Amino acid sequence: MMSMMMHMPRSGPIDYASMSNKVPDFPTDAHLTENKEEREFGSLTSKEWLCVSKHTPGRPLPKPVVDEPPYYILIATYLSFLILIIIGHIKDFFGRIFMPKQFEPLMEKNGYAPWYSRLESFYTRRMKVRLDDCFARKTHGAPGRYVTCYNRFSPDYNHSFYYDGTTTDCLNLSSYNYLGFGQSSGICTDNAVEALEQRGVSACGPRLVIGTSDLHLKCEKVVAEFVGKEDAMVFAMGYGTNAFLFSSLVNSKCLVISDSLNHASTRFGVRLSGAAVKIFPHNDIKKLEKILKDAIAQGQPKTHRPWKKILVAVEGLFSMEGDLCNLPELVELRDKYKFYLFVDEAHSIGALGPHGKGVCDYFDVDPSRVDLLMGTFTKSFGATGGYVAANKDIIQYLRKDILTNAYGETPAPAVLEQIITSLGIINGDLNGNEGQERLQRIAFNSRYLRLGLKRLGFIVYGADDSPVIPLLLYLPAKMPAISRMMYERNIAIVVTCYPATDLLTARVRFCLSSSLMKEDIDYILKACDDISKILQIKYSSGMAGGERNPGDYKKGIKPRWSIEEVLEKTPYDCKGEMI
Repeated sequence: MMSMMMHMPRSGPIDYASMSNKVPDFPTDAHLTENKEEREFGSLTSKEWLCVSKHTPGRPLPKPVVDEPPYYILIATYLSFLILIIIGHIKDFFGRIFMPKQFEPLMEKNGYAPWYSRLESFYTRRMKVRLDDCFARKTHGAPGRYVTCYNRFSPDYNHSFYYDGTTTDCLNLSSYNYLGFGQSSGICTDNAVEALEQRGVSACGPRLVIGTSDLHLKCEKVVAEFVGKEDAMVFAMGYGTNAFLFSSLVNSKCLVISDSLNHASTRFGVRLSGAAVKIFPHNDIKKLEKILKDAIAQGQPKTHRPWKKILVAVEGLFSMEGDLCNLPELVELRDKYKFYLFVDEAHSIGALGPHGKGVCDYFDVDPSRVDLLMGTFTKSFGATGGYVAANKDIIQYLRKDILTNAYGETPAPAVLEQIITSLGIINGDLNGNEGQERLQRIAFNSRYLRLGLKRLGFIVYGADDSPVIPLLLYLPAKMPAISRMMYERNIAIVVTCYPATDLLTARVRFCLSSSLMKEDIDYILKACDDISKILQIKYSSGMAGGERNPGDYKKGIKPRWSIEEVLEKTPYDCKGEMI
């Protein structure tokens, strides 16, 4: 199974399409158009293709139905990595003897230590390099409905790339452009250009020195009102928001309890703060409560004095799993144990809720029951940077204490205007009902693709309304295969595996956008179904997609749906209550 990955031809990527006995019955340029606006944001072909992203109040958060793959798939995955490791070490051993020039960075030379160790670089050299043609593809233009990729090839197994000057237009399922605001035209672009012309390209200083303008204050006010908090701060970098936030909130006499799947920026920020850390299993509220009880009862490790603060950190939407935090139970736990609750809404703000205001809006939870709301503008708003929203006293303290304000870059005027305008559209203050349409389109697109993939027989993780849809591949050799085959069909996707995920759970991550049309989702489902006939990646029984006839599963009937049945029924079924 590793042979597909281990033996890439020197002339370029493998032509997987030629391996299929059946020519796809759908053209690769089915929806290509010369209309710039249509390429960046597809038109709505029917009001039937709209849906509202909302959780029913009072109902417990449903656990997604997840199939497990057959045991032989798990065994084959472990064997694939084992073969890769054995062959890689054999090549390293003989390579240092017979080809020392190629291994100079791994060997001592003239008394100097090697640049990096063989073990630490092994995974990168022996696996990631084989997949590098699937990563970091160069693009140009707006990352809207379509993204334009530069074509390239490698004559030396992905150690170097050469560009032939041609490009490929692909349906974009690889950007976090959830609401489609990453456009090169429209009111957002017009206002950003006007801000650029009037105010220049930069504030030319940190916020505490000379970098604060009236536009910054206006943006912070708009953000605070949007998320339902008293005040907010904006920053030039989303990762940097979390990386420096915790140092101002907690210290060595405080305890941070973190979800096991939290983003790297949160983990880095907590480590930088010096606070004690405990990890609870993802979304396991019972384990979290047990950790809280023990922490309150035992106190600090050596002195057993009470913790100065206990802060629980979670994400609204976990970007790698496509899963939601159980916010209703978290706020109940907060009311009971009086800890501070921090919610990272980088992927949920704008993308979830009937009004696009994140998980509080989605679950109909009062934002005052969450102490700190953090988010980024990179995803749903087509801008850059991040924000923190909280009560006025907390934000006033952060303005003076957080390092980013003293040493960090200030958001540019054009970026601030993009944020203000996109929030105005979502709120309905600008462009009429455009904001509501964008919110309802991403809700429909997310539900339709997710349910369609489940019914076809793929194992899919995550919540129904999540715009991030992980499709499990398991075997590492199928990652480059599906990426290249999708690219041949003019679809840009993201593949990922260890160390970003568990060793066994290599996956495709489809990132949905409201800029995609229903017809685009049809095309994607057809492509997935066609590719699965070659790669054999339908590991699910189809049970997660629901029954075609009541009582089928009780009778032991678990058929997968055909692509024709999925395209006919799923667009209507996905608008109701999903399984």
